Amino acid sequence: MKTIDIWLLVFPGFVLLDATGPAQVFASANDEARDAGLAPPYRIGMIAPGGGAVASSCGVTVLAAPLPPAGRKLAGATLIVSGATGMEDADGAHDPALVRWVARAAGRVARCCAVCTGAFVLARAGLLDGRRAVTHWMDAASLQAQFPATDVQDDAIYIKDGPVYTSAGIAAGMDLALSLVAEDLGRAASLAVAKRMVVFFKRPGGQRQFSSQLLAQDDPQDVHARLIAWLRPRLRQQIDVDQMAAACALSVRTLHRRLRQAANLTPAQLLLRLRMEAACGLLERPGMTVKRAAGQSGFGNEYNLRRAFAAQLGVVPSDYQARFG
Repeated sequence: MKTIDIWLLVFPGFVLLDATGPAQVFASANDEARDAGLAPPYRIGMIAPGGGAVASSCGVTVLAAPLPPAGRKLAGATLIVSGATGMEDADGAHDPALVRWVARAAGRVARCCAVCTGAFVLARAGLLDGRRAVTHWMDAASLQAQFPATDVQDDAIYIKDGPVYTSAGIAAGMDLALSLVAEDLGRAASLAVAKRMVVFFKRPGGQRQFSSQLLAQDDPQDVHARLIAWLRPRLRQQIDVDQMAAACALSVRTLHRRLRQAANLTPAQLLLRLRMEAACGLLERPGMTVKRAAGQSGFGNEYNLRRAFAAQLGVVPSDYQARFG
């Protein structure tokens, strides 16, 4: 097969693993090919505006080539844009010349990808308008607010929408890269790379399994925060919406409306999320059983807990416990 160019775009303050994680996936695919007596399928390059030494957010510096002209050299290539911690403060990610280059390059490359908050660069280039996309769960609301024409999916690990690919936080870039290897070389080749790197071929579940603090609130007087504070010590009890409304000194209808405004949740959905959060925390404790976790988190029994985990996280409790316990 023809060698595929992988261009990893970095800028000052980029997250190191956003670039080096996918780079290692493609490098391991090359190693697998060499071991089989085949030509390496990928040519990997790190690029940046102006080229030269580029400092990452952790202080490690990489040496990058200048941005190639957005012409024939990019034809058939894969572009992967790194993200940054504190994307709004990362000056390199706001460079108008960089955004224009990405917009032009997207018309030439075969695939245009972003890791983590690299999605903001694609959005600024107009590449996410009318598309589904994902970014780190902590930045999903900001991406949606700044770019309302984008359909932000806050729980996916990675998303393909036409030739545009986006992925969740940091390590999800490797999940995305493995999926690209599967597209290029087949499932068996991608699985071999995952085994070589000792990572999941396809991670089960979504981002929510890694973000148990999504419900934290800044304003303790907000109806969302007040209801959370009332519910947490009562998760093992049978609770209905009338009790929740009374605890907030609101009518049921007003509670529904204000909770929708504050968190886009119904009272029942909020209760379920808190019980899920509690169950996850319990399963992370040494010696905890699934049965005890079900009882202490308010699900009552293992069957109810399994159903909730399958629906909310896409994994069974025992798998979650094996990973995080």
